[in-house]
Amino acid sequence: MELFFTKCFRKDYKRLPANVQNRTDKKLDFLLQDIRHPSLRIKKVKKYKELFELSITMQYRCLFSIKNNVCALHRIGKHDEILK
Repeated sequence: MELFFTKCFRKDYKRLPANVQNRTDKKLDFLLQDIRHPSLRIKKVKKYKELFELSITMQYRCLFSIKNNVCALHRIGKHDEILK
């Protein structure tokens, strides 16, 4: 699988605290290795048909979609903020 970082994701990522950025990097490695890795806690987003969320920490989530073996990372941030 290949990762695609959207402009919004890159912008959100730069605003994250350094410790959350480090944690995000680790989680994305897990995602590439095994999408079923238990620490990712991936769930389908009910509001949006093609979006999934993965857990970075208890507060921070990442929204992504998968199509043709490309994982597009759309947003990252606090749970309530990115689902608006």
